[in-house]
Amino acid sequence: MSAEVENKAAEETIKTEETTKKIDDSPVKETPAKEAEDSKGGEEKKEEPAAEKKEAAPPPPRVHKQDFQKDTVYLYQFCRTPVLPSLSPYCLKVETWLRLTGVQYENVDHKLKFRSTKGQLPFVELNGEEIGDSAVIISKLSQYFGIDPDAQLTKEERNVSHALISMIENHLCWVYVYWRSKYPDVMIKGCKLSLQHALGSRIPNALLNVVFKLTYSRKGAKKVKAHGLGVHSAEEVLEFGKQDLRVLEETLGDKQFFFGDKPSNLDIVAFAHLSQIANVDKCVEYDLRDWMQENCPNLMGLLERLRERCYPDWDKITSTLKMNTHLPEPEPEPEKEEEKESKEKEAAKEKEPEKEKEEIKEGEKKEETKEEENK
Repeated sequence: MSAEVENKAAEETIKTEETTKKIDDSPVKETPAKEAEDSKGGEEKKEEPAAEKKEAAPPPPRVHKQDFQKDTVYLYQFCRTPVLPSLSPYCLKVETWLRLTGVQYENVDHKLKFRSTKGQLPFVELNGEEIGDSAVIISKLSQYFGIDPDAQLTKEERNVSHALISMIENHLCWVYVYWRSKYPDVMIKGCKLSLQHALGSRIPNALLNVVFKLTYSRKGAKKVKAHGLGVHSAEEVLEFGKQDLRVLEETLGDKQFFFGDKPSNLDIVAFAHLSQIANVDKCVEYDLRDWMQENCPNLMGLLERLRERCYPDWDKITSTLKMNTHLPEPEPEPEKEEEKESKEKEAAKEKEPEKEKEEIKEGEKKEETKEEENK
């Protein structure tokens, strides 16, 4: 009996412990007032980060030109030369497009310090945004400003334009890059390139030329070889260039521009690349330039028409080497009144000894005349 009583007692204690455990584990129901307070607190916590987000200032634009003007294109490119506005056909292409379309732009004279995030020149900055690669630049600017030189072209003409631009930029371009990298001395002389001016450096040009020849020649040769053109002889490469020029000459014919009376993107690309060949100075020998000038009168006429249309300041660019000859020159700042007064005082001080000397001379002359009269 005692064992049964003890078992019953033990069973009762286990049951009581289980019931208390259930009560402890069961969720406690909160009063409506408490639930309302908790919900308000949660809403306040959620609202706090939102308020912080609204108060946070927008990050500064990641561009070099921090004080930019809205809808002004800032162009980063290579420096001017005495024979060309730019020795890069892609920089000349973008600037020619900007001038032809009338989009407001400004060249940034950065002395070759900057490159785009893609590691290229040219690149532009527009409203705090960087745009790199000449083809992408023209495409995005066309969309933003609603200007397209190819708007009048038919579908067939657009296809022809695309094919010829590909030929120029992916084949003809490498013909003269081959020449430049193979004969860097002749290239520097023929383009009248001053590396001291281009880099804004005080190092003598002779030393800079040596460094340029070593680096540019090696890099250029590697690129041309990687392209495939570099494995050919100079005579074969020259023939490739003549073939490309002949195609362009015959396609242009006696028209003003490739597709009629209005210049298109093909005209801009052709101008930018053919100018690199045609404008090499006559002080050096360059077979492709001579062949083009003798056998491509239509292309030479195209270059002249676009030059007159887009670069009326060509002579000023190549003589002064200034980057923004298309913009009005800034007016000289008026001198401050303090500076004017100090200059006037200095001028007066300089004149005082001269006046004293003149007075002394006059006095001496008067004494001499008196002595002569007395005699």
